[in-house]
Amino acid sequence: MHTQKACQCQVHVHVNICNLRHVSQVSSLQCKRHKMTLSRALHCSSLLVTALLFIFPSSAAVPPALFIFGDSLVDAGNNDYLVTLSKANAPPYGVDFEFSGGKPTGRFTNGMTIADIMGESLGQKSLAPPFLAPNSSAAMTNSGINYGSGSSGIFDDTGSIYIGRIPLGMQISYFEKTRSQILETMDKEAATDFFKKALFIIAAGSNDILEYVSPSVPFFGREKPDPSHFQDALVSNLTFYLKRLNELGARKFVVSDVGPLGCIPYVRALEFMPAGECSASANRVTEGYNKKLKRMVEKMNQEMGPESKFVYTDTYKIVMEIIQNYRQYGFDDALDPCCGGSFPPFLCIGVTNSSSSMCSDRSKYVFWDAFHPTETANLIVAGKLLDGDATAAWPINVRELSQYEHK
Repeated sequence: MHTQKACQCQVHVHVNICNLRHVSQVSSLQCKRHKMTLSRALHCSSLLVTALLFIFPSSAAVPPALFIFGDSLVDAGNNDYLVTLSKANAPPYGVDFEFSGGKPTGRFTNGMTIADIMGESLGQKSLAPPFLAPNSSAAMTNSGINYGSGSSGIFDDTGSIYIGRIPLGMQISYFEKTRSQILETMDKEAATDFFKKALFIIAAGSNDILEYVSPSVPFFGREKPDPSHFQDALVSNLTFYLKRLNELGARKFVVSDVGPLGCIPYVRALEFMPAGECSASANRVTEGYNKKLKRMVEKMNQEMGPESKFVYTDTYKIVMEIIQNYRQYGFDDALDPCCGGSFPPFLCIGVTNSSSSMCSDRSKYVFWDAFHPTETANLIVAGKLLDGDATAAWPINVRELSQYEHK
């Protein structure tokens, strides 16, 4: 299945020519999936362009398990098993998800999430299944488990208007169950080593901030605190959960910031933003939180010592770069959604893919629906987080974290 000619590319950074190199361990399926994004990321010109590419590991490498926590940006289908208004189990969601043949899987995008892409690029043969799926425990010591839940947040009350969801605290409780199951299958020393090598990806906070900045959503029925106190509370709660995971054996953490919420179609519509403009007020709240989050990650690295490693990923900066330079990345539209329209009720559903409100070319849009990016955008973001420099992932990138040896 491996081809000797496919996917030639160079990893990373600034190039002024297309310095291509041969990658032999790339399947034709992987090449097909990434071909479009790679061609956009590599521009054969004298201009300095950021080239974001994937180097696939040797088949001899043992990929780490991924334990994934967060919201709809990483949900792999947990909400399909809940009574909730937050679901992505109907067409055209999943239309480009090759593993399902284009059928919905509960992912809130047209294809793969950033967490999916990371797992595949790090060498996983299958993607981490949703925790609530039947028999998901069969994958727990191989690909890992995905606990992400659409509409959930760091705060327990976040997303209550959607009824069912799995808040971050409950997701960690579910991980405790997984941990107990793993301890039944291997001895304590082997389990400790397994958790030390696994990656713990936390992508939460977007819905908490989204509810805070949305005029149509009451802040848990109370008067809103000022932005600084709100941000502090969010960081404090997340810190507690990270420390809890550390107590449970987690050592390698990928802690995602929150992207530019002021630019998502939902917020732009609510605030009646002119064409081409993002909400400055929503982005200020998000940026304030992200700065405090990065300081927290720095502090955690200092306090936990070399036994643990926390990586902060700057998706805000990456997505803003894509939006501001969208044509350089091959997009035709930076701010409008491919599916569901730019105004409420944002209905991106249909009986079939053809009967939905989907655009004709998903690859030309940064946003899939009113809240989530397309697979094409996810590929670019994931490439930077995996193999980018300290402006994308700090203090090391995700691939380096996967190879990190504990002191």
